[in-house]
Amino acid sequence: MGWIGETIDSIKSIQIRQLLTQAVSLGMIVTSALIIWKALMCITGSESPVVVVLSGSMEPGFKRGDILFLHMSKDPIRAGEIVVFNVDGREIPIVHRVIKVHERQDGEVDILTKGDNNYGDDRLLYAQGQLWLQRHHIMGRAVGFLPYVGWVTIIMTEKPIIKYILIGALGLLVITSKD
Repeated sequence: MGWIGETIDSIKSIQIRQLLTQAVSLGMIVTSALIIWKALMCITGSESPVVVVLSGSMEPGFKRGDILFLHMSKDPIRAGEIVVFNVDGREIPIVHRVIKVHERQDGEVDILTKGDNNYGDDRLLYAQGQLWLQRHHIMGRAVGFLPYVGWVTIIMTEKPIIKYILIGALGLLVITSKD
């Protein structure tokens, strides 16, 4: 009959109790992932403890598709550190190096960033009229990375059909698996 026929027969033979067991198992997996993510947020002090490098602006140090691990401590931000920051009006965080830190008399710190592979600083990327980043823009400092692992995220974002096929296949696998 083939794989498709066997899968359809398997779905037809699922009983309510087995379906509920599968749904609870899936719910527990999703809940566990969220708990781990929240725990990482608390441990690292960063609103996003893991980010994917989406462009080549930090090459050769970090390439598109690398995953960065972030940590945000109370220590002052220094020139030369690689930070991930949000800009007002943009949803996607940016990974760049701090090139200048200006400490004001009121104790606040102004930060200027630049991509290692870019010609100029990031003032053109900042919100209109903004010349510096403040500490609240910084999501975290890069403390480690995994090369190329983030390509999975990039491919699923750029080609959504792959994401839907993968989710469908995983859902079908969960529904048809035997205990």
